Amino acid sequence: QVQLVESGGGLVQAGGSLRLSCVASGRTFSTYTMGWFRQAPGKEREFVAAVTRYGGTTYYADSVKGRFTISRDNAKNTVYLQMNSLKPEDTAVYYCASSESTRVTSEMSHYAYWGQGTQVTVSS
Repeated sequence: QVQLVESGGGLVQAGGSLRLSCVASGRTFSTYTMGWFRQAPGKEREFVAAVTRYGGTTYYADSVKGRFTISRDNAKNTVYLQMNSLKPEDTAVYYCASSESTRVTSEMSHYAYWGQGTQVTVSS
């Protein structure tokens, strides 16, 4: 089993930055692609970003391209989401997820393990 714990969420003003972290434990050797998703109040959960096993390939939702950066440090079993130029519409609960896929994917069904989420609130 894989356990994921997110941290780094909080309240930030529009234009500010936050860095989210997700620490994986358990059978981390079975984790390949890692992803971030988010869910705003009253909205469906949506894909944000994904990164392959060794960080060589990344994929972003159009809404965050150029502003967010996903990365990972496998020695620490940690994936990060650096969020810059935050907008109020970025407000959501952000979830970390792991996949056994070797390719980046935006499909939620490809992610078997999920964290509990961390709240990000961007004020105007």
